[in-house]
Amino acid sequence: MTMTSTNLDGKVAVVTGAGRMRSIGRPIAVALARAGCDVVVTGTGRAPDRYPEDERAAGWRDIESVADEIRALGRRALPVVSDVSDAAAAESLVERIASEFGGIDVLVNNAGATRGADRMAIMDLPVAEWRRVMTTNLDGTFYMSRACARRMVAQGRGGSIVNISSLAARILAAGTGAYASSKAAVNALTTVMAAELGPHGIRVNAICPGIIDTSRLDDIGRGEIWEGMVKAFVPLGRAGTGEDIANLAVFLCSDQGAWITGQHLHVDGGHSFTPRRAG
Repeated sequence: MTMTSTNLDGKVAVVTGAGRMRSIGRPIAVALARAGCDVVVTGTGRAPDRYPEDERAAGWRDIESVADEIRALGRRALPVVSDVSDAAAAESLVERIASEFGGIDVLVNNAGATRGADRMAIMDLPVAEWRRVMTTNLDGTFYMSRACARRMVAQGRGGSIVNISSLAARILAAGTGAYASSKAAVNALTTVMAAELGPHGIRVNAICPGIIDTSRLDDIGRGEIWEGMVKAFVPLGRAGTGEDIANLAVFLCSDQGAWITGQHLHVDGGHSFTPRRAG
């Protein structure tokens, strides 16, 4: 018997950071559309010269391409270049969505700071790098959640907020001080918001992905090093995909997830409970 996600037909979903071809945001946006949502997708307006090689080869157009996929499923799509780390931009985005789509039912805070010079010891970490990561990952989640929650409460029909966190918030590995701290804070914010918004019928959960095969991790490369990392850390023997995360996101937003809130759900192939194995 197949379980069908219900109560999403005609709902309006917002997915931030959804413009990359190999990503988590794009599959979430498409899966929500497949489940019946009209979807607003945001991105930073990356210049084409910053696209990975496979995106250039495919003629990728960032959030415009994702919007086309959503429309091909028969749902409305609105691609918007918007900076989640700008509080005023978040408020403006929500006002535009409410005006054009009539409201907001689902928010997926997926936008995240790119991997960069933040991956170093705390005592060597530049303040600018700390702020760059925190501003997008934590402040952006706060700004978007606050703006959307206000709209959801005013609408009076409940809603769902899903924050894309990370397994890094549990592992707390050396050299990830800014990133791990930002995601641990997102987890805390998730549970606090769940307590505050529960009486309004709004559920708030965090998904904490493990090793996901996306362009975000292209700096690691693919091949022997990648395969060794997966073998060492993931009992299920493969890296995750954006679709693995999207499946849970849709579930949490559907009637099947109606009694789940305030949770930090690890989707990691078993990484979170497995010590590193030799070999």
